Amino acid sequence: MEYDKKKIAVLTSGGDASGMNACIRAVVRYAMAQGYTVYGVRRGYVGLIEDDIFEMQYNSVSNCVHTGGTILRTGRSKDFCNPEVMKKAVDNLLKRGCNHLVVIGGDGSFRGLQDIHKMTDMRVIGIPATIDNDMGYTDFTIGFDTACNTVIDAILRLRDTITSHDRIMILEVMGRHCGDIAINSALAGGAEYVIVGEVPVDVDAIADSVKRGFDKGKTSTIIVLAEARNDLKDELIEKVGAATGRRVNHVSLSYMQRGGYPAMADRVLASRMAVRAVELIDEGQSGRVVGVNGNDIIDMSVGEALKVPKKFNQKIYDIATKISK
Repeated sequence: MEYDKKKIAVLTSGGDASGMNACIRAVVRYAMAQGYTVYGVRRGYVGLIEDDIFEMQYNSVSNCVHTGGTILRTGRSKDFCNPEVMKKAVDNLLKRGCNHLVVIGGDGSFRGLQDIHKMTDMRVIGIPATIDNDMGYTDFTIGFDTACNTVIDAILRLRDTITSHDRIMILEVMGRHCGDIAINSALAGGAEYVIVGEVPVDVDAIADSVKRGFDKGKTSTIIVLAEARNDLKDELIEKVGAATGRRVNHVSLSYMQRGGYPAMADRVLASRMAVRAVELIDEGQSGRVVGVNGNDIIDMSVGEALKVPKKFNQKIYDIATKISK
């Protein structure tokens, strides 16, 4: 089968992240400006399997740069792990003469991308989008900044009410394998304590410290808890409450962190990454993913990127723990 060098498809996969639409928009419009026909795949790899594919136009992405979620919708598919299912899914693009695909998503999406690269004729490029910022090869992922701003807003709102009642709040945020949301939001929002999976926790010491703070005249305390340490929630409520004699409340932001208007940083990052992804396709590259290092947009092989461990930012954690009490 002959493939049209000027056809490209785009999909979003896995968890949604604010800024995905800005990324889709930039892929579509930059690719069209380079003379490409662009296809959208609905619901990620699920849509690829079910042939839910349509040709996109310039106005397909009008008025979406400021919106959260993904206009292409997203999904997860265990069936895609089956090589035969994956090859049949990819054939739905190949039969259209399209053998270029941009995948926007997290590490699970990238593993699917890696399999496509190894087992089919499809040329694939990945763009990292996950609010947890848990991909080690890139400084930031699309959606992380917006999620942090959502948490910061929650911290400020909760501060108003717990100060009015002299209370203590445990604010649980996403971060099953990476504490970046918790640490950065706690620092920027002025929370007194931050608990993440990467650092050992002494609940008794926290309880004593909270008590000392109230003894010195504090009127509220906020503890930001990454979901990796959700197992400590009840112990914190019990011991901090017993030590201080004050009410301890718990709020989980859960999926609220994924939605909402994307922050400027995510819109700009998404657009820069999208343009580089299309450039890589124009250069004949495949099996590569883009990222950011400092202020530079980078790219590397997907296999290399998946092997890079996520490094814990000890400096930011130390700052957050030392200046907030």
